[in-house]
Order: sequence, then C-alpha cells, then structure tokens
Amino acid sequence: MKTRDRIVVTALELFNEQGYGAVTTAALASACGIAEGNLWYHYNTRQALLDAIGERFSAVIEARLTLRPGGDPAGDYAAYLADLMAEFRAFRFLYRDQHAHGEQAVMVRENTPRWLQMTFDQLELYLAALVDAGLLDWPRERLRDLAVNATIILRYGLDHYRELGEPIAAGAGAVRRTLLRHLTLFEHRLDPEAAQRLHAAIEVIEAEALAA
Repeated sequence: MKTRDRIVVTALELFNEQGYGAVTTAALASACGIAEGNLWYHYNTRQALLDAIGERFSAVIEARLTLRPGGDPAGDYAAYLADLMAEFRAFRFLYRDQHAHGEQAVMVRENTPRWLQMTFDQLELYLAALVDAGLLDWPRERLRDLAVNATIILRYGLDHYRELGEPIAAGAGAVRRTLLRHLTLFEHRLDPEAAQRLHAAIEVIEAEALAA
C-alpha cells in the first residue's frame, strides 16, 4: 500500500476509534510507522487529510445510491440495511463526531444535501416495493414522509446516542440499535413474517460485523 493510502486508512481507523479531535498528528504518524514530517509531506494540513477521507466516503455513498430493490422486497430491504450499516461502521467518525470539529471535507460539505435527497428517494423505492408486495400497509402518498423520517433516524442515530451518554464505540451495538429504532416507525404495519425477517437480518449483520 502506498504511503498516502496507508495514512488515509490508518487515520480513518483512529478517527473511528478515538474521535477526530482526539488523534494528534504525532499519534497518527506513529501508527503509520512514519516520521511526522513525512506525514506532513503527504498531507500538509488536517483539512487535506480530511478531504482525502471525504473522497473515499463519497465513492462509497455514490455506489450505495445506485442500489435498487429487486424481486424479494423484505430481503432487498435487509440487504440495503446491511450496506448502510457497513457505511456507518466504515466512516463512523463522520456520522458520530460532527459536533466535535468545525472542519468538513469539501466534497462531503458540497454533496451532503444531494446525498440526503437521493437517500430519501432510494428509501422510498424500497418502502414502495414492500407496499406493492402487500408486506407493508402504508398509504402511498405518505411514503415520502416515512422515508424522510427513517433517513433522519439512520443518519443521526450515532449522534443521538452520544448525546444520551450511551456507548457508541465499535462493538457497542449503537448502529444495530439505530437500525432497530428506525423499524419502530413502521414495523407495526409490516407483515409479521417480513418484520421477523428484518429483525433477524439486523442481528446477522451485527454478528458478522463483530466477527470481521
């Protein structure tokens, strides 16, 4: 792995574990096995490093936004949740630590409104597939509201648990709790078997993430 890439990967791991503001450049250089001057050679500011992470984050989100439901609405939704959970885990600090620093990756700042709108659209498609299959009893004209509310819970779940003082470190189950909480919006209107499948899928996703 090239030094520039190793710095980004290591920084992402440390920021996820310790928080963006808690990781010094000296600690990052040490974790990368390079001199601090070498770190500055590749990324002369923390903003430049944050932008490099933002580029990776953007690529993951853009790929996720291409997903569409197929022929198994409950299974497709479960797979979509698995992708979201992987995204949240891989870029945990970007979702969790927004309160802690004023810096933002330029690409993230510029694209977040579009990403949110596209996520609303995407979630609405998955929910509509459940409705069309007779698995979700929900008025079609209210699906947009449901998609928006679900996105809010999923998007800001980690910050919510942080504010409550609940554990949010890797392995604490915060992402799992967020996914389960978003289900409370509509599981009372889900076909029981479909609801059971989604609950079971979340447990499997959590177990696989912990085993990784």
